[in-house]
Amino acid sequence: MSEPSATEPAPATGAAARLGHWLRQGENLITVLILGALMLLPLAEMILRKGFDKGIPGVHSIVQHCTMLIGILGGAIAARENRLLSMSALPTVLKGGWKTFAGVFSGSVAMMIAVALCVAGWLFTDSERQGGARIALEIPVWKVLIFLPIGFGLVAWRLLRHSASSWKWRIATLAIAVTLFCIGWKTPQPPQSLVIAAVVLLFLATVLGAPVFVTLGGAAVILFWGQGYDPSVGDISPIASVPLDHYRLTKDPILPTVPLFTLAGYFLAEGGASKRLVRVFHSLFGSLRGGTAIVTCIVCAFFTTFTGASGVTILALGGLLMPVLIAEKYSERNALGLLTSAGALGTLFAPCLPLILYAIIATNAGANITIKNIFLGGALPGLVLVIATAALGIWLSPQSGERATFNAREAGAAIWQAKWELLLPAVAFGGLFGGFATPVETAALTAFYAFFVETFVYRDLKLFKDVPRVITECGLLIGGVLLILGVALAFTNYLVDAQVATKALEWTQENIDSRIMFLLALNVLLLVVGCLMDVYSAIIVVVPLLVPMGEAFGIHPVHLGIIFLANLELGFLTPPVGMNLFLASYRFNKPLPEVYKSVVPMVAVRLVAVLLITYVPFLSTWLPGWLGEGP
Repeated sequence: MSEPSATEPAPATGAAARLGHWLRQGENLITVLILGALMLLPLAEMILRKGFDKGIPGVHSIVQHCTMLIGILGGAIAARENRLLSMSALPTVLKGGWKTFAGVFSGSVAMMIAVALCVAGWLFTDSERQGGARIALEIPVWKVLIFLPIGFGLVAWRLLRHSASSWKWRIATLAIAVTLFCIGWKTPQPPQSLVIAAVVLLFLATVLGAPVFVTLGGAAVILFWGQGYDPSVGDISPIASVPLDHYRLTKDPILPTVPLFTLAGYFLAEGGASKRLVRVFHSLFGSLRGGTAIVTCIVCAFFTTFTGASGVTILALGGLLMPVLIAEKYSERNALGLLTSAGALGTLFAPCLPLILYAIIATNAGANITIKNIFLGGALPGLVLVIATAALGIWLSPQSGERATFNAREAGAAIWQAKWELLLPAVAFGGLFGGFATPVETAALTAFYAFFVETFVYRDLKLFKDVPRVITECGLLIGGVLLILGVALAFTNYLVDAQVATKALEWTQENIDSRIMFLLALNVLLLVVGCLMDVYSAIIVVVPLLVPMGEAFGIHPVHLGIIFLANLELGFLTPPVGMNLFLASYRFNKPLPEVYKSVVPMVAVRLVAVLLITYVPFLSTWLPGWLGEGP
């Protein structure tokens, strides 16, 4: 066995271990209860409204605040499990003393930012306590907001624990973090003069492995701090605007769909759906040349659509599909490249998480766009990407590979066995477009349907053993995403206050005089963004800048959104932050250079498909216009 990483904490013993165990169990239980309430309350509201013409008082406010709580708690759990998203892969290749140095340096900066966010959260909470505002059931707002500083405090503590494997280096991390915080708190210099140095420090920490939320939240804290924040006079502005924007995000009426649709996907992924769906599509397409490539693309797209994170797809399906591809005589490199690429399919199909987030952020930026028309707009472009990837898989398939003979009886039996899971898209679309449920109620119905089918129909999940584990895992993912989302929104609001979007638009109009050239520049920009940022961070940071540009060049808002997401989907496959590359390397135990080589043909084909989506707006706008859902 290899030696433990310098950033892996040593296991706790004695009283500390027992306390850690009870804290872990308590966090998991609260996560299950909050996500359960988030799923059941909209369903109860829908039933009462339709059946009895009355609803639950304040249910929308309760659901929105539950979303905030799951974001905070899930982020703390992600920090606990050392699974906060990072932009840099450098720590994975460092060894020995360099790895220790990277952990201590990035950990100290990350901890300092988390403590600053904790303090800002407390200042914001205290201001709301003095204001006396209340939400549903006459609950004071500050009693909910208090979880903001608590959550950031837990994250700070866990960043310290994961910064190094020994207490000697953790104490060094703590000392550096305290020194940096004190310099920022009581600096003798005007904050404006230290902003550049602080940003450089944050950049170095990011390169050395600091989480994404630290990079974006730190940028917001530093830039607002540079405006002259003075804690000695009790001024909560402007640094407290970071948790304020975090809280404002939770008031978006669509945001609760994010954890609910993702929860539906997790129930599928953790149940036996993967085996049943592979059997269905293999029975239908396995007799064709390259049939397994077609199956791989369809099943991966189906799973990514509901999980919202293609990494889950690779981890859930990789072990099933890799042996089947090898059995059909695909080379190991081609099989690896196809699975890695197919794991990034599905983000353009409803109700995938990036589509929902794009609709939320673009609407806040002034775009005339709804969740329904972005769902419809992604259907044909998503199909183009699936067909392009499957076509390459067919072309790479060996002529001599053994193929099964089509068996109608087997196909019918497979479809019948998986019928309840195959109906899941109909449940989601029926609720959304049937007019009897709001988007949040539709998401709750979809999650409950997936839970019921996997737990009580197929019985793949045990109610008290597996379901809590699945819900906690979903909470971890959602918490990590919403943690990024909340702090990044403060960063983008600073960019808006600084008129960065206006200046960028003016520069673009002065230097680019045609729509075609703008679209070409947009593709190049988004490919670079996809290489450097994960899709969730990119949506928050880049979309507010692009929306006014797209409007200025007369680009349909749905088309702009699909261009953006198609390019970012390609970013899953591009180094250095291509999430699928790292997960494929981990899942199949292959070195990263080998994974890079395997996806080169896939990236080339996907790039052609992205250009087609970019320059043929009909693909994105026809369905919304035809069904009357266009802006």
